[in-house]
Amino acid sequence: MRVYVTFDIEVWCDGWSDLDGRFPAAFDRYFYGRSAAGSYALPKTTEILNQHRLVGVFFVEPLFSARFGSQHLDTVVNLIAGEGQDVQLHLHPEWTDEIRPPILADVSRKRQHLVYYSEGEQTELISVGRKLLEAAKGGPVDCFRAGGFAANRDTYRALARNGFTLDSSLNAGFDHTGGSIAGLHDFAGERTIEGVRCFPISVFRDGFGRLRPAQVNACSTAEMQRALLDAADRGVEHFVIVSHNFDMLKPGSTEPDWFVVRRFEALCAFLAKNLALFEVGPFTAAARQAGRESRPQVPPWATAQRWAEQLARRVV
Repeated sequence: MRVYVTFDIEVWCDGWSDLDGRFPAAFDRYFYGRSAAGSYALPKTTEILNQHRLVGVFFVEPLFSARFGSQHLDTVVNLIAGEGQDVQLHLHPEWTDEIRPPILADVSRKRQHLVYYSEGEQTELISVGRKLLEAAKGGPVDCFRAGGFAANRDTYRALARNGFTLDSSLNAGFDHTGGSIAGLHDFAGERTIEGVRCFPISVFRDGFGRLRPAQVNACSTAEMQRALLDAADRGVEHFVIVSHNFDMLKPGSTEPDWFVVRRFEALCAFLAKNLALFEVGPFTAAARQAGRESRPQVPPWATAQRWAEQLARRVV
């Protein structure tokens, strides 16, 4: 089974006022996460992956750099690609109205998701983002993920117009398609939309039958491991895991969240130990075609572990 350990890489300034004043601290927290215990944002993430000889897919949001300067995007890409990890394109169009000179004709209001833009506007935003990221990377990007998992059919047309063939935007837990992509909640595997191969975030049924995305900071170690094993047993071909550059940090802090740190370390160790079952790496055009579609199922005790951890995190 092909496993993709993916990360959405982005920065926020805790609001849209005083951006210049807030940006330095936000940049340091989101991309470095420095603390007395170490730097638990990008540096520790790539360190753990490399320790287990795994290659992750880092979807990097570049529009912020059109507001603050390309040198910041260069730094982010070097923290990732400089460690041998894969860099691909992520877009949060909330930055569009903060950029001068404007990159779209209509920047009169803030529009959070790509799906709030026309096909033509999405085509332009994806083109700008790609150029920014490829300049920083010094090479091509060919895979895309929309911010907030918000992609509609226009997004896939815009991707195709920009020459993208690979995407991982859809997540059944966050349906921002506006009904333009039918059957999202039934998606359990790779498919082609408007000529673009889409690999949705993997979703499993937890121990009590509820759908849950395979997100590192939202699943217990037991849930993630059992979901991976059950998916492999069912003949599932592609399994997409998602995380963020800040997930190993406590909210609003640079201190490590040791529960999430242990989950990520355990995930990487588990994948590395089971390479006979799992092929871990980037999305490629040569990836095998879709296999059997099926929702993995985890046992109740694995979900109970998550509940116990959530309770413990509230008192630590």
